[in-house]
Amino acid sequence: MASLEHFPIPLLGFAAFSGTGKTTLITQLLPKLTERGLRIGMVKHSHHDIEMDNPKKDSYKLRKAGACQMVLASPHRTILFAEQELAEQDEPEEPKLITQLNWLNTDELDLVLVEGFRHEEFTKIELHRPSLGKPILANEDEHIIAIATDAAIDKTDLLGRELTYLELNDINAITDFIVHYSQQG
Repeated sequence: MASLEHFPIPLLGFAAFSGTGKTTLITQLLPKLTERGLRIGMVKHSHHDIEMDNPKKDSYKLRKAGACQMVLASPHRTILFAEQELAEQDEPEEPKLITQLNWLNTDELDLVLVEGFRHEEFTKIELHRPSLGKPILANEDEHIIAIATDAAIDKTDLLGRELTYLELNDINAITDFIVHYSQQG
């Protein structure tokens, strides 16, 4: 099992407060990155209980009957369902990023993008909208290497950090930055 520090391919996260536009940005970036020939894996964190399987389908019935992992395969796609181990009385724990990354077949990928998991230690781009009045995450997270913003940031707010600044609405510039980053790994 690889660690975040020794993950075999480049890993790049997007850190921001909820409502900043992480998913919107990533959905704009993915086609641009694939046009550049990158094979992208994606890991997204959710604070909600997720359920994609239909209770009327066999895969749901088999999983609920006790399969701790369920692979649903068709000519179009394969879906892996994995139950988190949880004792009846335990509170659900937040998933660890490395656990999710280890599900990926990195031999078929060039880069993994991560949405969420902002408190874990791996390289990230911060999305920052000064109009939302939220603090700059880069001041607390040394793993943030760039800030994509839609307005000027007062550099005195950055506690002396040297970061790359990207225009949040310039998808091509952000794409260039990510392609360059992926080639450094």
